[in-house]
Amino acid sequence: MDLWQLKIFCKVLELKSFSKAGEAVHLSQPTVSSHIKDLETHFGTQLIDRLARNASPTKAGELLYDYAQRLIALQQETETALAEFLGKIKGRLTIGGSTIPGGYLLPQLIGEFSRTYPDVHIALVVGDTSEILDKISSGNIELGVVGARCDDSQLEQTPLMEDVLCVVVPSDHKWAGRTSVIMAELIQEPFIIRESGSGTLRAIEQHLQKASHHLDGFHVVAEMGSTEAVRQSIKSHIGISILSAIAVAADVTAGTLKTLTVEGLDFKRHFYLTRHKHRTPSPLCSAFMAFIENLHTQP
Repeated sequence: MDLWQLKIFCKVLELKSFSKAGEAVHLSQPTVSSHIKDLETHFGTQLIDRLARNASPTKAGELLYDYAQRLIALQQETETALAEFLGKIKGRLTIGGSTIPGGYLLPQLIGEFSRTYPDVHIALVVGDTSEILDKISSGNIELGVVGARCDDSQLEQTPLMEDVLCVVVPSDHKWAGRTSVIMAELIQEPFIIRESGSGTLRAIEQHLQKASHHLDGFHVVAEMGSTEAVRQSIKSHIGISILSAIAVAADVTAGTLKTLTVEGLDFKRHFYLTRHKHRTPSPLCSAFMAFIENLHTQP
């Protein structure tokens, strides 16, 4: 067993395909299969089920994947630490972002960081808030930016920037000429929510509870797994929703969507820089955190 084999193994599971993994690591499919077979011989068990269309991990494969991710991360951390010792900022850092930060905030920050440190390779994992928090807790990623506070006492969260949630309607909606609505009107409109685990959904529920309201009182007609799906559903007149102003800024500028406030409710929230408080950050992770915090403290 070596790290190269483990990297190939992880790539097969992540892409759910031997052929796609081969393309990603520039190897032929038979060579990829040979490396996986060597791993299975080494451990004395089958690690991947070769299904008709997908490569799926066995229970042993799931266990190995978790440890393989840690070993690969440790290798990257080692290389980064030695580079820093030699006065260089280089290496690979995997960070996570929930839907809004991952889609709209982090790409810009990563771009600015990469221009300053061109020898750094950053991999961005995007998922809902719960998924990103789970990956930080398990050590699969060092750092994440999410749109909600968490209850895990092992995670440390630092407010990064403010976001505003707003009611979003199509440009031809009956409210399109208004700037605000009252709660009694909002709860009667067909409403689209994000999936359980979404930071946006969690933030909406928290703000509603403070005002003695609950989503149970809304006329919910659909649940969507991404902000993009909600945006398109609003445009298709399935219903209205409450979304981040950042996520719909381009649509508002283009005139396809309109945003409104809710009278008596302050739908503000923060994005939080999140890491495991009991794990020592790698030098590269520390450099990225310092870079971000410096950007957001400049006048």
